[in-house]
Amino acid sequence: MPEGKNVNRMFANIASRYDFANHFLSGGVDYYWRKVLADRVAAFSPGSLVDLATGSGDVAFKLRDRLGTAVAVRGMDFCEPMLEAAREKKKERPEYADLEFTFGDCMQLPLDDHSVDAVTIAFGVRNFEDRQKGLEEIHRILRPGGRLFILEFSQPRHWFRPFYYLYLKYILPRLASLATGDKSAYDYLAGSIEAFPTRAQLADHVTAAGFPRVTARALTFSIVAIHEATK
Repeated sequence: MPEGKNVNRMFANIASRYDFANHFLSGGVDYYWRKVLADRVAAFSPGSLVDLATGSGDVAFKLRDRLGTAVAVRGMDFCEPMLEAAREKKKERPEYADLEFTFGDCMQLPLDDHSVDAVTIAFGVRNFEDRQKGLEEIHRILRPGGRLFILEFSQPRHWFRPFYYLYLKYILPRLASLATGDKSAYDYLAGSIEAFPTRAQLADHVTAAGFPRVTARALTFSIVAIHEATK
């Protein structure tokens, strides 16, 4: 698993171009993934929510749009340049004035035990320095009956896998170099996706962290999946 300081440095280097790269490299399907995630969270009806590894805040903004101001939403990340990007976007939209973007390292979250109703994390578990420790931290801060929502890359369907890995290994890094000027960050992305557990394996990790019930829903040929786990 990656070292936290290296992940932090990598995201700091691409923070100013991160949103454009996401939309461009995914062909815009990232909007759909965030919508499905927000709909699943809304169906749970939490009173408070923390979006971990919030990055530039797109998931947190989508959750605010979907949940309304009655739900307390906070975005947390351990990369300050990414948080600054989220805060700058927040300034442009007065309807997001109540959103908080604060520092939070998933290896040691600055939150009390049993203090939030729901946790979302999109494309962050893959970057945990210690996956099990991070999942256990999430379990610690959730109240009994609280729910974890993980949106993360997964292993694609077998028939689609050759085409997908061709894109990941040879096309995406070159496009990313044009979009961000940092090919190495997306070389890392491709490698980390290919090495990431299957849906069933990730569900086992979540269960081992203390969650008794875990479900997984594959999206877009199983390129990504949403895992839901109840404490």
